Amino acid sequence: RARHPLIDPQVVVPITVRLGSDFDTLVITGPNTGGKTVTLKTLGLLTLMAECGLHIPADHGSRVNIFHRVLADIGDEQSIAQSLSTFSAHMKNIVQIVDQCDSESLILFDELGAGTDPAEGAALAVALIDFCRTMGAKVAATTHYAELKIFAMRTPGVVNASCEFDVETLQPTYRLLIGVPGKSNAFAISRRLGLSEDIIKKAQDMVSENDQNFEDVLNALEQQRQQMESARIEAERLRLETEQQKLKSDEYYAQIRREKEKAAQQARAGAQYIIDDARRAADEVQQELKLLRKKMREMGGADDMNVRQSELRRKLNEAQDALAAPKPQVERPKPSRAVRVGDTVELIRLGTRATVLEINKDGTYTLQAGIMKISAKPEEVYLLEQAPAAQQYIQKTVREFRNQAANPEVDLRGMDAQEAVGTLQSFLDHAMLANLSSVRIIHGKGTGILRRAVQEELRRNKHVKEFRLGVFGEGEDGVTIATLK
Repeated sequence: RARHPLIDPQVVVPITVRLGSDFDTLVITGPNTGGKTVTLKTLGLLTLMAECGLHIPADHGSRVNIFHRVLADIGDEQSIAQSLSTFSAHMKNIVQIVDQCDSESLILFDELGAGTDPAEGAALAVALIDFCRTMGAKVAATTHYAELKIFAMRTPGVVNASCEFDVETLQPTYRLLIGVPGKSNAFAISRRLGLSEDIIKKAQDMVSENDQNFEDVLNALEQQRQQMESARIEAERLRLETEQQKLKSDEYYAQIRREKEKAAQQARAGAQYIIDDARRAADEVQQELKLLRKKMREMGGADDMNVRQSELRRKLNEAQDALAAPKPQVERPKPSRAVRVGDTVELIRLGTRATVLEINKDGTYTLQAGIMKISAKPEEVYLLEQAPAAQQYIQKTVREFRNQAANPEVDLRGMDAQEAVGTLQSFLDHAMLANLSSVRIIHGKGTGILRRAVQEELRRNKHVKEFRLGVFGEGEDGVTIATLK
């Protein structure tokens, strides 16, 4: 993508040109004003700029050969004062070039062989190029002669090139196409400009059959080149799309790997927390066992412990017998109506209140008691709507019974949070009925889930005045002491 340094960078068309790698001679053909001469000047100027240590207007990665001489014959140098024709002016320069050229020379010929008889001019041009190649020089030449195109096609080391021209718009594109011989497009341009078709037809008939066949071959080659160029552009587009998709896929998989690694780290951290928590729980159990052994020793050994265990079993059996004893039957007034959804009823067997959520098809009720849902038969509930005297008697009877069997301590260990909260609610109700001033709730240390559920319920419960964690001797963080209203 080399650019002529004196052309406006906003309008200049970059060209990609090579010479000296896989061939030593470049023959550039095509119509006038197509960019052939600018190509020669760009090649020579950038070579001289590089040898002077200047930055060249070309893409990064471009390479420039170093030559001892850059010899050029460019432009129309005819001179009236010196009685020189166009051909003579060219030939004067060419003679000097031939005298100086060697293997370290870059030679630039513009319109080689022009200004004289086409047949002689073409033959002279071929001979000059062949001589310079023999001397080892690198040659770039522009021409209109078909003979030079054929010479380039037949001679190893010599390559055709052309400056592209759009016949439809009659405008040059200034793109250099290496490997493709150019055409003058005289007939096509004349037809586009409105010249009579008869004149064009007569002119075509005057062209020799060989020349016409050669032009037809060039036309076919140009069409194939355009098709290949279109295919190349499409392939390049697909390649870029594929690369973009690959980049997106790589980023997607990288994100998945990062998320997977993050999840694995979180899982490892969670597992380590569980292990640490289990280790702490095991340490607590060992500590409690040590304390238990110490207490056993202080209480007089195993014999005394057995006696105490027997005494505890006896008291437990007595409490169970008391609970199993028939409850006092209270004369209840008959409700004035049937139970409906939303009514408040009393669970007779528990002495607690519940709200009717649903009346089932089989006649049973679905009740909400605290945070627990239970099912009860019609004979197990009583609609609360009247009879305050009977209610006072029931409450008094239950309170007297609870005073006899009340326990100031409840052990919730081994329960899940929901089961523990339900048990705690019932325990607090019984404690209030028993007129207890404080209770001890055992939830253990563990992960702290049960402790948080217990303390949340204590904050909500209307019977609780305040609560705190246990201190040394009470069970520390494994218990909560609640003061009742």
